Amino acid sequence: MEALAHPRQRRKQARPAELTAAALELFVEKGFAATRLDDVAARAGVSKGTLYLYFDGKDALFKAVIQEGIVPILEAGAGLVDTFEGGSAELLRTLIREWWQRIGSSALGGVPKLMISEARNFPELAAYYNEAVITRGRELMRRVLRRGIERGEFRAVDVETAIDVIFAPVLMLLIWRYSLGACGCGGHDPESYLDTHLDIALRGLATGEAT
Repeated sequence: MEALAHPRQRRKQARPAELTAAALELFVEKGFAATRLDDVAARAGVSKGTLYLYFDGKDALFKAVIQEGIVPILEAGAGLVDTFEGGSAELLRTLIREWWQRIGSSALGGVPKLMISEARNFPELAAYYNEAVITRGRELMRRVLRRGIERGEFRAVDVETAIDVIFAPVLMLLIWRYSLGACGCGGHDPESYLDTHLDIALRGLATGEAT
């Protein structure tokens, strides 16, 4: 009843989320440079003036996409690492699968390719993305790998290199999805791909006893 009594207020409160959703779609479809604020406003069904009530420019809109879409997922991942009671292999598998379900298989999955293609042209946004997403994501992986090593579940590997080696195939799956895959050039079934990758990675990490 309250929502019906104040439809304009409810609509106003919904607009920032609608704007960031529209911006994400356009950033992934067209790239950051080619996306205009007029396009974002039109996609969200509001005027450009309304957009400026919430965001002072395209950079702020991009940062809001990251803060509202990806950062909460990373924070949830940190909470999982804090409280997980199972083995480290199971924890690593759970983190990567959760990441794929909540980011990789959604529109947010286009953001890594977007940053790869636009980073040199927009270094300030690249630095922001590195701090807000990549640094936090690496810390999650670092904690899991160190946990496994300390518990004798993983071999003593170079953790910083292992982070890249483990995540690079997942990143490649995304890049293919938003490049050649989008052009109908085939690709992999994500579930089978991730199963194979995690099987190989976890066997490589495991101690003789864990194997």
